[in-house]
Amino acid sequence: MSQHTGTANHRPQMSMILYNVGALLTVAAWGVSFVSTKVLLEHGLQPTEVYVYRTLLAYLLILLVCHGRMVSNSVRDELLFVACGMCGGSLYFIAENTALEHTLVSNVSLIVTLAPLITTLLVGVLYKSERPSRGMVAGSLVAFLGVGLVIFNSSFVLAVKPLGDLLALAAAVSWAVYSLVLRKLSAFYTVLFITRKTFFYGLLTALPFLFTEPEHGNLKVFSDTAVWVNFIFLGVFCSMLAFLIWAWAVKGIGAVKANNYLYVQPIITLVASAVFLGEQVTWIGYLGCGLILFGVVLADRLSQGHPSKPAH
Repeated sequence: MSQHTGTANHRPQMSMILYNVGALLTVAAWGVSFVSTKVLLEHGLQPTEVYVYRTLLAYLLILLVCHGRMVSNSVRDELLFVACGMCGGSLYFIAENTALEHTLVSNVSLIVTLAPLITTLLVGVLYKSERPSRGMVAGSLVAFLGVGLVIFNSSFVLAVKPLGDLLALAAAVSWAVYSLVLRKLSAFYTVLFITRKTFFYGLLTALPFLFTEPEHGNLKVFSDTAVWVNFIFLGVFCSMLAFLIWAWAVKGIGAVKANNYLYVQPIITLVASAVFLGEQVTWIGYLGCGLILFGVVLADRLSQGHPSKPAH
């Protein structure tokens, strides 16, 4: 009897570990994606083009394995999928990339990483039974302090340029809304179906931005090895596989806990930038990395007594 009970208890624990590892791997891929995107932009591709091309590749690949059902259960759900495509796709990436043209990269990175805190706040407002614990809030604040150190790295200069900063804030809010919509849809649809619909509506809602761009990159750049290697990495790993794993992880551990792993993203970006772009890492950057990891662990440990209940 006790042996069966032990096995039964072991399975949920292993599932929780896998969900957390999945969220961490996804964030790692997204952290490296900043370097890959920079390579493509330096070769002449425009921000919206990079998003559209990588998402189109991911959509075609996922369509090969998920094509049996094309429509959701209701018009309401279809509109939620449109919201997913916009908030987790077109609006998020285009707002973030456009913000980089109007303000400092440090500003954009810092503001976008507000997404976990915004998600926690929105969950607390929308679901009274899931108000974040003090431990979750404390851990998030510690991690956010670490994010600030990583982003500023060797300088604490913060130049405020309203348009760029507002676009970055819009991207953070957009991702938080995506996480909450994803949470609702996860109760009724498979991860494959959700991801395919998100890519489709992300592409669809990005087309107006693509057509209104004043200039476009030359597609001949794809003959360059650096371009197509980074493009495949973005399309296959950072879009298709990462979004599949992320949707699965959110379904398993909830939007708030999954989004807390986004604090680790600057660490990955910091290391990848140092390795591939030769950017220097100072002691401030290393201190920030430590605070981010400590904050994520703190939030997870102190909130274990406050499990999230799935919304229906």
